[in-house]
Amino acid sequence: MSKVKVGIVGLGWVSTGHMQAFKANPNVEIVAVCSRRDWPQEELERIYGPGVKLYKDYSAFLDHPGLQMVDICTEHRLHPDQTVQAAEKGKHLMIEKPLSLDFASLERMRSAIEKNGVKSTVCFELRFIPHFKLIHSLLRDNLIGDVHYIEVDYYHGIGPWYGLYEWHRKKAEGGSSLLTAGAHALDALLYFKGGNVQEVQAYSTRSKAKELQGYEYDSTSVSLIRFEDGTLGKCASCIDARQPYLFNIHILGSEGSIWNNKMWSSRLEGVSADKWIELPTVMAESGDVLAHPYGPQVDDFVDAILSDRDSSLNFAEAYKTHKTVFAIEEALVSKKAVQLSSL
Repeated sequence: MSKVKVGIVGLGWVSTGHMQAFKANPNVEIVAVCSRRDWPQEELERIYGPGVKLYKDYSAFLDHPGLQMVDICTEHRLHPDQTVQAAEKGKHLMIEKPLSLDFASLERMRSAIEKNGVKSTVCFELRFIPHFKLIHSLLRDNLIGDVHYIEVDYYHGIGPWYGLYEWHRKKAEGGSSLLTAGAHALDALLYFKGGNVQEVQAYSTRSKAKELQGYEYDSTSVSLIRFEDGTLGKCASCIDARQPYLFNIHILGSEGSIWNNKMWSSRLEGVSADKWIELPTVMAESGDVLAHPYGPQVDDFVDAILSDRDSSLNFAEAYKTHKTVFAIEEALVSKKAVQLSSL
């Protein structure tokens, strides 16, 4: 079987997680990288593999002989143009979140991907973590009945102690608390619930911590989501949390509940009415990209390319999450509820 020839643009922190996943897949060869920095060839080959070629010009990078897939790991604001250019060159796309910082750019990306028929995957990689798969299977098997309320929250302290803080904190670069990080929680909420969002409302605030005053936008937001079937959702995105990383999940159904790595269900015989059932699994417990499940996502995407099928987390799927994000962003500005149909 021939290997999928991959090129990575943007060689910062997040790309290290992608690179390790690519190198672990026997059907992938990293053939090119694109970076603003100079890299000694010896170091490039040590990290990415023998024969890898460095480009500083993105257009020249896209024309690398045999290049099939482009992995976009650059700053958020660069994603739309780089996606469109790669799609127009017929390259399959792995794109870091957020896809864009505005809805018009998101639409432009969607049009380019659909028009050129390229395959895609978007890095909401936590969908591939065992904990999320377990929750999805419990819901699929209807163990807690009909869901009527779901909350998923993202708590992380992203301050000057992170190298990326200097650009994440800027409105034109990071976008918002939800766009730069908390979208993982919103995506999980939509993934678990399924169905269509009807309306959103949102509020925001910020920490008074002295070292976090560099943020050009409110670093904490809470979003309320109403689905077309009446189900309610709540998503907190807090990137100024002074605590260990926490990804909180609580789902209420007509026959039970799921709370992080615990559950209770009236459909299981012999359970104690006042005790949770522990679910041993691997949870999202770190914001470190090296702890995130890029491996299974890369494996799925590479197989999709080789098998000529859609990936399980393609642009169309991630588009739903981003459209909801932009409705929430509009609600924050207008201080009114926003209908998804109005976008």
